[in-house]
Amino acid sequence: MIVLRDLTKIFEFNGNIKVVADRLNTVFPTGVAVGLLGRNGAGKSTLLKIIAGTSSPTSGEVLTDGKISFPVGLASSMHPDMTGAQNTRFVARLYGADTEEMSAYVDEFAELGGHFHLPVRTYSSGMRSRLSFGINMALQFDTYLIDEVIAAGDAAFVEKSSLVFRDRMENAGALFVSHSTGMMRQFCEAGAVLENGQLTYYDDIEDAVRHHAENMRARKAG
Repeated sequence: MIVLRDLTKIFEFNGNIKVVADRLNTVFPTGVAVGLLGRNGAGKSTLLKIIAGTSSPTSGEVLTDGKISFPVGLASSMHPDMTGAQNTRFVARLYGADTEEMSAYVDEFAELGGHFHLPVRTYSSGMRSRLSFGINMALQFDTYLIDEVIAAGDAAFVEKSSLVFRDRMENAGALFVSHSTGMMRQFCEAGAVLENGQLTYYDDIEDAVRHHAENMRARKAG
């Protein structure tokens, strides 16, 4: 379970204030895959970072009784000057996993070839996504944070990623960010909509998709 308690995140740019999260009080249940929807710039990735502990809230807190992954798909989750192999071994040591076993798994899964031993700063965004996805899938978490990553790669890689993700969801939950409502429906049972600093949780992903669609229509009409 993940609990957001009075969670607030505010950014200030040259005197301009942007409120990403405004006193959010939300519970994400254990073992549930939740699709996080919202327009571009709503703050979905920022919220994932706060939940992961890689970014601090302005106020409030995140409480959990389980292990949460780092945000899969975000370039900032990998050290750019370390190779893919070095990043993998570092994370393995961080979580107490077997470094050689995990390196072998990620090398095979991510399909990076020789790039696995090159600095991550030389990777394309898709390659970084595949690396971070492979690293996370090699570890057991109670909640996986996924940011626009399963679609990275060709059809065969997408299919492989989907199968592995489904397998992990047998014993875990997720917060899943994607601009594809088709993927939301495929992988998530519940949903949440982030809009204007407010987060609305729905037990049914279809209700969340409808809410998000209404927000987008209203925005275009305005």
